[in-house]
Amino acid sequence: MTTDAGELSLTVDELAARAGVTVRTVRFYGSKGLLPPPVIGPRRVGRYGAGHLARLALIEELQRQGMTLAAIERYLGQLPSDLSAYDLAIHRAVVASWAPDSVETLSRAELDRRAGRVLADEELERLAAAGVLIPGDASDTDGADGGADDGFRVDTGLLRLGLELLDVPLSQGTILAAREVLMEHSRAAARELARLFRGEVAERDTRDVRDLSAHIHPLVVQALLTTFQRSLREELSELLSGEGPSGG
Repeated sequence: MTTDAGELSLTVDELAARAGVTVRTVRFYGSKGLLPPPVIGPRRVGRYGAGHLARLALIEELQRQGMTLAAIERYLGQLPSDLSAYDLAIHRAVVASWAPDSVETLSRAELDRRAGRVLADEELERLAAAGVLIPGDASDTDGADGGADDGFRVDTGLLRLGLELLDVPLSQGTILAAREVLMEHSRAAARELARLFRGEVAERDTRDVRDLSAHIHPLVVQALLTTFQRSLREELSELLSGEGPSGG
């Protein structure tokens, strides 16, 4: 599933499984020009890479937001054709931020289907520890322990991210610590931004405040993502070059 250079190389079946869609869906998107054609390898087998997987995830996210196929085509048509899988993931993060909080109860079979593979018990434990899902019936208050047969309460907004983190070669402790850092600083940023905006809306009508909030929300999210992306890139570049953290 990877080349000697470490690049992702998937058949159409593997791509569909990783993305949690059907092969028919992948071929349909390809026929519409929403997915670039695969690289034809030995024995005339098409191979798909990380860019295909990231673009497919973006398309699925746009669909979850209720966008029509024509609207998705227009959206993707405005993006540069040479965007990397990393850049596509940033776009998907912005799109996902528009969605309201959504929690669903999923069976083990449905959870496996959305993951594109059968999840091991250890992987379910990692998803639970990360706050992506809660095993058993979350409404059960009799003190009994819930189990997989009761289904899973799943934060669908975090599910795709949680599944991708399963493939990241970092310990669970590091991922959980990173989550705490992100939660702490994002809350602090949100608190300070709310304080700044409060003075602007204090004398406005309630409807005007709601309209302003709806307009500002995606702009602020995109600004935060862009700023964080650049800062993280700089920090990682210093780490990889051996220069150490800035100011150290």
